[in-house]
Amino acid sequence: MTEENKKSRGRLNQVIGQVISDKMDKTISVKIYRQVKHKKYGKYIRKSSVFKAHDEKNTAKMGDKVLITESRPMSKTKRWNLAKVIDTAAAE
Repeated sequence: MTEENKKSRGRLNQVIGQVISDKMDKTISVKIYRQVKHKKYGKYIRKSSVFKAHDEKNTAKMGDKVLITESRPMSKTKRWNLAKVIDTAAAE
């Protein structure tokens, strides 16, 4: 891809989450948390989502903190790419 094409794509969504499953080949499940304000009471609630992300080299392991980037649909549920592993889980 040329520099011109990269610039025209716009800003891609990126989120940081924790790997909860790496049992699939070239795919990881990443759990992310976000805070949402309750409509009536105004209290902030912690909500979570699980995204499937493409991990070409199977580098991320369970418990790792990772950065994932939104991409084109690769399968029925996979719409994210692994950008980088931020922090590795402690080996037990």
